[in-house]
Amino acid sequence: EVQVVESGGGSVQPGGSLRLSCIMSRFTWAYSEMGWYRQAPGDECEYVATIKTDGRTYYRDSVEGRFTISRDVSKNTMYLQMDSLKVEDTAMYYCAADFGRIWIGATCPPGPGAARDYGYWGQGTQVTVSS
Repeated sequence: EVQVVESGGGSVQPGGSLRLSCIMSRFTWAYSEMGWYRQAPGDECEYVATIKTDGRTYYRDSVEGRFTISRDVSKNTMYLQMDSLKVEDTAMYYCAADFGRIWIGATCPPGPGAARDYGYWGQGTQVTVSS
């Protein structure tokens, strides 16, 4: 059974930092990307950052310069270092592994009938930023 498991969420004050981790296992890689999405209450699912197997990284504008995505191939683990956190970063954060195209949809994760190339998703980890 495919496993994609996030950890590292929590509550922090504005300006604080958190590091999310995602362990990915029990599947054969077919595509070249992995990344993070998030969904805040009342908002649609949004892409946060992705990293390709060649190491190239991409970020949404609102997190560029504050978040850093990385991976440790030997540990099948991906990370999201989040610094200078803002209240508006509060959301459930989801890891997506092995996808070929970005999910654009109202909810995270995609439903069970979604195409395989949207990747494998975890159950999410909550990040709350408040004073």
